Amino acid sequence: MASDLRDLLRSRFRWTEPEPGNGLLVSDRSGWWRDPQILDGLGPGLAALFPSAGPTVVVSPEVTGFLVGPLVARALGVGFVEAYRAGARRPIAEPMTWAEVPEDHRGDAQWLGVRTHLIGTGDRILLVDDWAVTGAQTRGLHTLAGRLGATVVGTAVIVDECPPPTAAELGIRGLLTGADLSCEPGGA
Repeated sequence: MASDLRDLLRSRFRWTEPEPGNGLLVSDRSGWWRDPQILDGLGPGLAALFPSAGPTVVVSPEVTGFLVGPLVARALGVGFVEAYRAGARRPIAEPMTWAEVPEDHRGDAQWLGVRTHLIGTGDRILLVDDWAVTGAQTRGLHTLAGRLGATVVGTAVIVDECPPPTAAELGIRGLLTGADLSCEPGGA
């Protein structure tokens, strides 16, 4: 199933040039969300990247993580917690725990936060997202988990473009690499 899922992911992905002629390519993952076979396989496929990790909860950053994370949580039989970006909406009217995210692949710094009462001491967190380029969000979420007394058991992504030392340090594993999609690093 994993190789079939990888083939489907590659076939439903494309690069687009929003302004023709400028050479800037942007990833178009919309074909993934349109394909029911991909949606059916993503949860089990990403969960299988950490077969013996034993997470108690899945945590994902917005925006795309809010789609992918619940699929993995369901496959694992655990709950899901959203990690919100500061300033993206009205403040959440509950206590939040925040962590700074170092500069991402676009050079932007940000803050990610979770509802404090949803992560407890002893929780084993599997981080889930669609794409990792620098590991910045993963690094921030590791900090956040530590503040709450939880442990990150790994990060499952659809596409892993992180430098190998960063992926190893942060426990990032992907179904695909950037090379699988014929892209240049940072193209997401």
